[in-house]
Amino acid sequence: MTQGPLTTEAGAPVADNQNSETAGVGGPVLVQDQLLLEKLAHFNRERIPERVVHARGAGAYGTFTVTADATPYTRAAFLSEVGKETEVFLRFSTVAGNLGAADAVRDPRGFAVKFYTEEGNYDLVGNNTPVFFIRDAIKFPDFIHTQKRDPYTGSQEADNVWDFWGLSPEATHQVTWLFGDRGIPASYRHMDGFGSHTFQWNNEAGEVFWVKYHFKTDQGIKNLTAGEAAVLAGTDPDSHQRDLRESIERGEFPSWTVGVQIMPAADAASYRFNPFDLTKVWPHEDYPVVEIGKLELNRNPRNVFAEVEQSVFSPSHFVPGIGPSPDKMLQGRLFAYGDAHRYRVGVNADHLPVNRPHATEARTHSRDGLLYDGRHGGARNYEPNSFGGPAQTGRALWRPYDGFTAGTGGHPTPRHAEDDDFVQAGNLYRLMSEQEKERLIANLAGALSPVSREDIADRAIGNFAAADADFGKRLEAAVRALRG
Repeated sequence: MTQGPLTTEAGAPVADNQNSETAGVGGPVLVQDQLLLEKLAHFNRERIPERVVHARGAGAYGTFTVTADATPYTRAAFLSEVGKETEVFLRFSTVAGNLGAADAVRDPRGFAVKFYTEEGNYDLVGNNTPVFFIRDAIKFPDFIHTQKRDPYTGSQEADNVWDFWGLSPEATHQVTWLFGDRGIPASYRHMDGFGSHTFQWNNEAGEVFWVKYHFKTDQGIKNLTAGEAAVLAGTDPDSHQRDLRESIERGEFPSWTVGVQIMPAADAASYRFNPFDLTKVWPHEDYPVVEIGKLELNRNPRNVFAEVEQSVFSPSHFVPGIGPSPDKMLQGRLFAYGDAHRYRVGVNADHLPVNRPHATEARTHSRDGLLYDGRHGGARNYEPNSFGGPAQTGRALWRPYDGFTAGTGGHPTPRHAEDDDFVQAGNLYRLMSEQEKERLIANLAGALSPVSREDIADRAIGNFAAADADFGKRLEAAVRALRG
């Protein structure tokens, strides 16, 4: 902000910002005091609806640098040569908490990256876990309702959480992640990130590959125990936001090594797990993670509301050479995220500085709406036109899918040779050390034991027993002990 006198929103100088105008000393306030009315009216409107999910967040700017040749797999320009740098904005968040919630809680963390590429913005909207609780977006509103406040009690209820998870056995894998040691990261800097979904890459020759993104923290994994988190959440609710901001202020720039798992398109049909099922991982022995770059955060936002709260990310923001997959959760998110932002921030949210392209220009025929800035001037607002307006390229960003011939209907996600809802949760449990298993059981039992009905507890325990008999037996004993 430039130096000079304080002004109204219209730029007129303010004579007195300490005293409202009254009808004489001690008299009533006058409606002609437009500075008072302007300030109060703006104050009443200075917040926008918070995100329904991922409301609690922090963000920073930085750079993504290509470290390995990706051109055999994708024609995306920002990945076109080793050493190339692209500006990024990364927003971290919790999922279930509201805007005023604490950071140090057991909850997945959002890991949303906006790449400001020369071909437009590419948004990769993921989490700090490689899987999720459900595989179909039609269940997402129901799932989130169980994590939010109950409409009668106004509190999060264990009955709702565990009733839904017990009746949705595909959640068993993610719940095992969430209640393990990585369920409460010590900071945003000390956790990995994942694109989670499967995405399409296509190269100049038109070859198609399915990929999964991995962001491996260079600071090392560091987590909090449930006890440590409870103390930190009470003493410093802003712990993760503060840690990120202060580390960048100190010049200790957090970074992640970025890699992808790459599956040739022809492998998908016969792969032992459905490669488009968000509740499943691709084991690394099948498809190793291949490094492609480094992501570093090195600049804090100047204004949290303008750049973090008003930042918008949508999985539908692709660039040439990158596209979606038939992942049913991803397909739902392609619509839902953009729609949420148009409601929450406004139809012109993409015009805000944090959201608009930084390395190119957005050229659209969309006009008007709330806070439209007139950027198009008198240009024609239709296509095709013969007045020099922007026109289509004729080249799709991604390749069409092949092999879908069944009739329409409410089809379940296809099952592959080794697919069920429990196998990968059991594999994850068996990978844990004895101490990790003990902490997992204690965390789960502490969360499950408050439910009001035995059948809800039994159903949830049964899902973990289906993943691993020892897992279920130990959890049942721990829950019974806590429930008396």
